Amino acid sequence: MITFDQVSKVYGEKAEGVKALDNVDLHIEEGEIYGVIGFSGAGKSSLIRCVNLLEQPTSGTVTVNGQNLQALSPKELREAKRNIGMIFQHFNLLNSKTVFTNVAMPLLLSKTPKKEITKRVYELLDFVGLRDKADSYPDQLSGGQKQRVGIARSLATQPSILLCDEATSALDPDTTNAILKLLKKINQEYNITILIITHEMGVIREICDKVAVLEDGKVVESGSVFDVFSQPQTTTAHNFVSTVMHDQIPDSVYELVRKQDAHNQIYRIVFVGESTGTPLLSQIAKQYEVEVNVLFGSITELQGVPFGNLIVQFEGEEKEINRVIMHIHQQKVSVKEVLADVG
Repeated sequence: MITFDQVSKVYGEKAEGVKALDNVDLHIEEGEIYGVIGFSGAGKSSLIRCVNLLEQPTSGTVTVNGQNLQALSPKELREAKRNIGMIFQHFNLLNSKTVFTNVAMPLLLSKTPKKEITKRVYELLDFVGLRDKADSYPDQLSGGQKQRVGIARSLATQPSILLCDEATSALDPDTTNAILKLLKKINQEYNITILIITHEMGVIREICDKVAVLEDGKVVESGSVFDVFSQPQTTTAHNFVSTVMHDQIPDSVYELVRKQDAHNQIYRIVFVGESTGTPLLSQIAKQYEVEVNVLFGSITELQGVPFGNLIVQFEGEEKEINRVIMHIHQQKVSVKEVLADVG
């Protein structure tokens, strides 16, 4: 559906320019909700704007629906862009136009018959829950309502792809949740492929199927949301995951443990699926000569699968602790020493 092949984007002269994207390879399948996350300056906006050629790649190709948009004629490109909707962080509405006209704008520009425009606009306003605001102006709307208008406008030409450029970062948490539910509904009911860029890992966790982590213009990690959340492979990914998983020992607790000189007895235990219901620590306390001190724990859900994360301290003889670790592995539960990442 969308493929980035060795895509680079340089602003300014190549010798002294700023490299926003650096040989990016990425593939988004039809029907997916794919998230790209990164800090400010990572290259997220440049990446998403290369999909509809709001930014021209300096090198490499972006293929959309089997077409290299850079190779199309102006007429062919206009037609291809009708198949790509886009919503923006700051809504990009025309304040002098009504909600109806804002939603209708893509259809007006393509000279769609008036009767068809009216039918399509009211269908979309019904879909986003704003039919009663058709004659209102953007200044009369809340931030969430403005974004709903932006979403309705992006769907006017019945696209198969929707690009979301930090679509929720200007909204409060409750409104963000409502917009994310609407995006999920769009994906499910219209089978629209969604590419969303964000710096908020909560957005990725809430609706995305897959995620790519962007750093300094490069994809440093990618995969299913479950895999990246449960086993981040890079420091950047781990830092993002920690913002929503809260899997770090509080500093005050860590200081108490450190004073006991027990660093080599701290472990992270990860439960997935049915294993989250296993009374593992109770079994260990009964079967082994080891004291178990739970330093931190949480159970959440990732893509419908229960996911538990515990950080524990085992106190006892090294030989007995090794037996405990072996027991945990036998239960097909992940356990590893976490001296390096608990401080």
